[in-house]
Amino acid sequence: MGIDATDPGDGDVTLVFSLGAARSLADPAAAFADARRWSRHVGIVANEAEQVAAFASDHGVDNDYELTNWDKWGTLADVREESAAPRYVFVGTTRADERVASETGYEFLRVDEAAEKAGWELSEPGAAGSDEDGSDGRLARLRRTVRDALSRLR
Repeated sequence: MGIDATDPGDGDVTLVFSLGAARSLADPAAAFADARRWSRHVGIVANEAEQVAAFASDHGVDNDYELTNWDKWGTLADVREESAAPRYVFVGTTRADERVASETGYEFLRVDEAAEKAGWELSEPGAAGSDEDGSDGRLARLRRTVRDALSRLR
């Protein structure tokens, strides 16, 4: 089943993931395919459109949202304006994500809550693969931590 959806395929939700939340999924393609059964629209937003495009391509995810050099605030507002779904849910990982959801009229769910409700697996920290130096994702985790801390300051 979906994230509090009434019936699979009812299409009453526009579901948006932050890039960090999408990266947290063990199998993003499977989670997105599942979400499409009960969502009207599913996609990823971030301030870095090229990183979203690369992630979607690398993981076989179809992103319903066309991203340009617009930030996630603007993209979320545009998605809300263009979608006729009765519910708008933003799945994120940070307080900054929660703030942007609130300010743009979305319900906010942390990725761990969304995964639990939907039955999706989350990846283990560093499971995305080891860094070039063989440090098993420590550098990637450090980068994400710094990026998330900086996003909370914005």
